[in-house]
Amino acid sequence: MSIPALRFRPRQGERRVEHSSIQHWQSIVDAWKSRIEKLVPRYATHLAVVMAAITVLSISLPDLSLGYQPPPRATPTAVPVLGSRALRGAVVSRGGSRGYLAQVAITQTETISRPLPVQLASLTTADLLGAPVVHTTIPVRLRRDVITYVVEKGDNRLKIAAQFDLEQDTVMWANSSLERNPDLLRPGQELVILPIDGVYHTVAKGETIEKIAKKYQADIQDVIACVYNGLDPENPQIAVGQKLIVPGGVKPYTPIQVSAYKGPIPESAEHGTGVFAWPTSGYLTDRFAFRTQNGRWHGGLDISGYKGAPIYAADSGFVIQAGWTTTGYGNLVIIDHRNGFVTYYAHLAEFYVSAGQSVTKGTLIALMGSTGSSTGPHLHFEVREKDVRKNPEAYLP
Repeated sequence: MSIPALRFRPRQGERRVEHSSIQHWQSIVDAWKSRIEKLVPRYATHLAVVMAAITVLSISLPDLSLGYQPPPRATPTAVPVLGSRALRGAVVSRGGSRGYLAQVAITQTETISRPLPVQLASLTTADLLGAPVVHTTIPVRLRRDVITYVVEKGDNRLKIAAQFDLEQDTVMWANSSLERNPDLLRPGQELVILPIDGVYHTVAKGETIEKIAKKYQADIQDVIACVYNGLDPENPQIAVGQKLIVPGGVKPYTPIQVSAYKGPIPESAEHGTGVFAWPTSGYLTDRFAFRTQNGRWHGGLDISGYKGAPIYAADSGFVIQAGWTTTGYGNLVIIDHRNGFVTYYAHLAEFYVSAGQSVTKGTLIALMGSTGSSTGPHLHFEVREKDVRKNPEAYLP
């Protein structure tokens, strides 16, 4: 094979190539010419074979699919029926009956020791059966009965109500102790929890379903239809002492009325021993003295503790007041010891005595709280002699 010689013509104004600027490029072309002439004969045969092979392959390719057609892509909400057992008979799905037969069918007790010669058939979306979505939302099941909840440490009305998806008032109305003292909760205390919001009513003598519904501003049909009450819709009957749930009912507010004892103290009432005991356990946070920083007189002892801590009578005596006061004491118990001394127990969460009752020294009379003008659970304890405040520490061990 001969490559024609390449020659450069002189540019205009030049008589000879040697005198032009392209003389250098002419020498390079001449040097490569001899090299190319040696390489072309050596590889011409190889190049011809490669080109022939490419031409043959592009004309006809062998079928490598082996007769298998992949099934169509399934939708995200459905999957094909999978498993090691072949199907016997037609497959029935949302798209209707399909002629999808297997040559061999097995039962659950058979052992597969070799591959089964099952005919493969192309699947379509009609052969896909519905499958549960992975992120399925499970509906909340309603509780079917009234339950008892045991108070744990750290519980409060809001937390308990939210735990059972109820209103705070529903929890309070179902438990008389909470209704009297809404903030009093002790670990281990048992509370009645309704399955739905409403009022838990105990049927009294002479009451009817109509009267009960009217009392709690509810619809009588809601009371009858409430499945928790178990009433016959055709002939609803109630009995004295029966518990009824009034759905959506609102309990009327009844203020707690208390009054100080103003009658004569009976001769049989307890007399004080003259020796006082600490009414509770805790830390002294404020003593009996005049406070110069805020210009106020503190007429007793403040003993801090926890809400619900027991309060005991510092000495024997006669209860002359037990209840709520509007003078900042909150819930207050006053005991006359019948020897010239009177003791005050203020900011109580709950009290267990009433005016006109005799108590002995060490009797549980109340629980510590933070009612009235108070910033935290504590007992404000006063000792008065002939209505004059005395320093309690002078009489306590």
